[in-house]
Amino acid sequence: MQKIVTGIDIGSYHVKVVIAEHPDDPRQAPRILGTGYAESRGLRQGYIVSIPDISRSISAAIAQASKAANHKVKRVFLSVGGVGLDEAFARGETVVERGDSYITDRDIPRALDAAQAALPPSATLNRKIIHRIPLRYSVDGATVLARSPIGMKGTRISVETIFITCLESHVNDLVSAVEEAGVEVEDVVAAPIAASFVALTKTQKRVGCILANIGSETLSIVVFEDTVPISLKVFPVGAADITHDLALGLRIAPEEAEQLKVGAVLGSPYPKKKVDDLISRRINDMFKLVDAHLKKIGKNELLPGGIILTGGGSSIQTMSDLAKAVLRLPSRVAALTEGAASKVQLRDGSWAVAYGLTIWGFTQGGDLEQPSDHGIKDLFSGLFRYLKKFLP
Repeated sequence: MQKIVTGIDIGSYHVKVVIAEHPDDPRQAPRILGTGYAESRGLRQGYIVSIPDISRSISAAIAQASKAANHKVKRVFLSVGGVGLDEAFARGETVVERGDSYITDRDIPRALDAAQAALPPSATLNRKIIHRIPLRYSVDGATVLARSPIGMKGTRISVETIFITCLESHVNDLVSAVEEAGVEVEDVVAAPIAASFVALTKTQKRVGCILANIGSETLSIVVFEDTVPISLKVFPVGAADITHDLALGLRIAPEEAEQLKVGAVLGSPYPKKKVDDLISRRINDMFKLVDAHLKKIGKNELLPGGIILTGGGSSIQTMSDLAKAVLRLPSRVAALTEGAASKVQLRDGSWAVAYGLTIWGFTQGGDLEQPSDHGIKDLFSGLFRYLKKFLP
């Protein structure tokens, strides 16, 4: 297991880097050694339009974090977000391999491969599968109540799976930009999934909850139930839209509207009711999109863990109260807890993704997803990536 891991979150406005050390006590959060951030250049609406520009931003953020941590970064875990993220569902079935009918860990990847093969072509056209997460298993037609059917007996095993996908060109551009900055990408993780590692508790995931990451240009949600993500959605609206509404409604400069949005203007000359109305109207619209999605998947008002807010937009004062009113669920802003003796304290929820990536790196995603079983080619590819970790 790696002792030090680096996570990079490339957002529309900022690149954020967190370098963390594995805790001695596995019950503790990783100890943050250093952080770095830089303005995102070369991006438009979350998509890369200039790899050299964003590579320079990545290099600057990494250099800042490396200096603070006194650690040279060679390999990183990278988040991918934006409206290119999507979900797809499929069911796959396979015959149990062993003659004595005992299900082993060799059967699980084959069942997942069968589910992947059952995906409609439209779900994978020009798209890359980032995660494949088993939702529930069946053995000979009977639902398995446990998390895994390994050790049970049966002749056939089936699995219902959620696949998290992203536009392949977007993923490739992000990886190329990071590698051009002089570091290697070890793994790519969907941003909402990464944030869930630090923003949600095990209890919230078990009883059912929503994690809403409010970025500058997107609102991404991931719905958890029985400890696994059952749905992921990204909406093309974010905190920047609130700024635009204030700028247009009050006829002021965007910079002044931004300060007004976050409550940094004391003694504002603008009517407080009008400011509050402009902010509330946009936030209400945002959470109505979330509510419509919950109704679509049959989970509206049925998630006891409520909605947990993270991302830069979660710092807006009325965000939590409005989320509670629209969704009729408990609502709170995520509290990020750094590991004991961390050198750096995270300022707000906008660091949740970068910090969550370090936990993903230490746990390799835990038991959230399962690997592929694509034969000897992938075996040697994985072995080569493993050996590269020991090269200078």
